[in-house]
Amino acid sequence: MTESWSAPGGVFNAAVDLVDRHAPAGRADKAAFVDPTRTLTYAELEERSNRFGRALLALGVRPEQRVVMILLDTADFPVAFLGALKAGVVAVPVNTLLSAEQWHYMIEDSRAAAVVVSAELWERAAPVVERVRGARRLEVIVAGGNAADGLELEALLAQADAEPHPVVTHADEVAFWLYTSGSTGTPKAARHVHGSPAFTAEWYGRRVLGVRESDVVFSAAKLFFAYGLGNGLSFPLSVGATAVLLPERPTPESVLGTIAAHQPTIFFGVPTLYAGLLADPSLRRGAGSTRLRACVSAGEALPEDIGRRWRAQVGVEILDGIGSTELLHIFISNRPGKVRGGSSGLPVPGYEAKIVDERGEPVAAGEIGELLVRGATAADGYWNQRDKSRRTFAGEWTHTGDKYRQDSEGFFYYCGRTDDMFKVSGIWVAPFEVESALVAHPAVLEAAVVGKQDEDGLVKPRAFVVLAGGVAADDRLFDQLRAHVKSVAGPWKYPRWIEALPELPKTATGKIQRFKLRD
Repeated sequence: MTESWSAPGGVFNAAVDLVDRHAPAGRADKAAFVDPTRTLTYAELEERSNRFGRALLALGVRPEQRVVMILLDTADFPVAFLGALKAGVVAVPVNTLLSAEQWHYMIEDSRAAAVVVSAELWERAAPVVERVRGARRLEVIVAGGNAADGLELEALLAQADAEPHPVVTHADEVAFWLYTSGSTGTPKAARHVHGSPAFTAEWYGRRVLGVRESDVVFSAAKLFFAYGLGNGLSFPLSVGATAVLLPERPTPESVLGTIAAHQPTIFFGVPTLYAGLLADPSLRRGAGSTRLRACVSAGEALPEDIGRRWRAQVGVEILDGIGSTELLHIFISNRPGKVRGGSSGLPVPGYEAKIVDERGEPVAAGEIGELLVRGATAADGYWNQRDKSRRTFAGEWTHTGDKYRQDSEGFFYYCGRTDDMFKVSGIWVAPFEVESALVAHPAVLEAAVVGKQDEDGLVKPRAFVVLAGGVAADDRLFDQLRAHVKSVAGPWKYPRWIEALPELPKTATGKIQRFKLRD
């Protein structure tokens, strides 16, 4: 947490910075990553990432070409990701929960020269991979098992040279792509440079979260998207800490089991997961870890009630913040010991934020507008999406597409996505505010609110709720929920229509897909 930290510049490789300095510092035998079947030490991580980079080059994959990673959260992920970066090859981790057709789109869109896929996912991936290979050359590597016409990762590593390879990269050179979650429209590949992981690790990891060498971190948010990549890779490696990986779906049962087994000091989740954990009867102090000192939430805004109940039941506060794929990680956050419930917090060091109206002019305190952020971790642009790049990355400022307001003390409050906002009786209604009121009722586990026209053509709130276990949906309950919202959020904001669903449509990163509910 030194103020004299120097930003990376010139010749610089993110993977070399994150990995190769630890063995000389005495951490060779320390665990870097732990998954359910193995532990990977820092020395092993350095050797295996060297071998993977060498193997890519030996296969004919050239620097600046792309390797698509369809990998579960196991120790193979950091080996492939960091090895690619060491070779100057652009790593493209993709969402493992997408359909095979979406994987096909990303392989073709990125013009990938190679694909690395977990053996557990090979059956789904094989048809689209073979379709691509029928038209052009594509190297295929299978991690954790064997597959027809695919190179087995362990065999490939065993044959490769373990010595460092002299591929020169620069801090401002593209290192990896991250596809947006695609909650609306076609996913876009945000291109991030080698210098950015060091920025996020310093500005958020150290200066806000206080991550240190003795930490054991566990991120239920997966490595394939920006939030999880920082949590479970950049942050722990930046200080020589240990990261726990969970390859399976992060259910309350699997998450609490992992916490009990590995006793993490820092836990990263999303609001939906925190709500599910609170509903689990086995949740106890520390969520099962006697060492838990910090919890973090991002992906969507955290309702104040969930944060309050978590602190009361678990004994650890949740640091809510907002980040984005385009800016790589959290840029506004609450601080340890200074949590402002219901807010996203204050700008992270190294970032500036402002709220503007439709004309781009700053709004007054308390007024709603679009959030713009300035910081060095903004993506280099979207791949092959020039118009969208120009609209999002406007000079030094990045348009987030999020509606926010700021109070007189500088705290930022999320109101909704630009496309989710609507007016009732001429007054802006933030779906998140109504949703927060609904989940504060003990009968509601999750909620989503959209605008709907009534018989007069006027827009009013419509709510979809997931009810707590054992709660039955009926008109009496819905009347109680309407009255509750009126008292908590305001009489004009109550939902005119309420519908109970078994689950809400979400992206793999936990974001509610409200456009599906509107449709």
